[in-house]
Amino acid sequence: MSGHNRWSKIKHQKAASDAKKSKGWTKLIKEVTVAARGGGDPNGNPRLRNAMDKARDSNIPNDTIDRAIKKGTGELGGEAMEELVYQAYGPGGVAIIIELATDNRNRTAGELRKILERGNAKIDSSGSVLHKFKRRGQIIFEATQASEDAITEIALDLGADDVRAEGEVVVVLTEPSTLYVVREGFVKKGLKPVDAEVLMIPEMTVNVSAKDSESLGKLITILEEHDDVTNVYANYESAEEAGE
Repeated sequence: MSGHNRWSKIKHQKAASDAKKSKGWTKLIKEVTVAARGGGDPNGNPRLRNAMDKARDSNIPNDTIDRAIKKGTGELGGEAMEELVYQAYGPGGVAIIIELATDNRNRTAGELRKILERGNAKIDSSGSVLHKFKRRGQIIFEATQASEDAITEIALDLGADDVRAEGEVVVVLTEPSTLYVVREGFVKKGLKPVDAEVLMIPEMTVNVSAKDSESLGKLITILEEHDDVTNVYANYESAEEAGE
């Protein structure tokens, strides 16, 4: 899949960096809240268990996690957290997907439109952006946790689609619907992944100029820094990357 190898490495590096930022706490807590909408018991909700593990790995206090769960299940009242997906086209005609979790749809929509306008991007209402990506489950292990062969053997037994060694990590790909089941299977085998989430992976990438690449980089950074934004995906690589 074009661009997937480089993209996965960048995604892994970003995940490690985000965990060190205090703002990362906000996103992790929201992830717990959204996951808890599927049930407040992690034993019966693998997505919630995964979100709780990531929150604890980032040293978020248990009482904060518990409040996030209760907000997700509706026990605390207030506005419910909902997941939204925005599609946009940015500089160079690059397709952008923005995933959000918010308890105020109107506020978030207004703020997002301003960011996109300032970044020379615009909302796409035709739905064409989504067709340029494919939803995949991705589970990441440090290469030091186990050999690629050992991870592959377990992955195949659990029904995963593919396993790839990518530098310092081993990546397991799954169908979105089986991601958390496969993750739980690895945990039961004594292998706790560094990360596990459903991603939007570009079917193909487009080449853009150095100028557009710089503009896109700035835009994506600003989007990712917004508290309500959980993920940003774009289907491009710079002219320099394409020539590598």
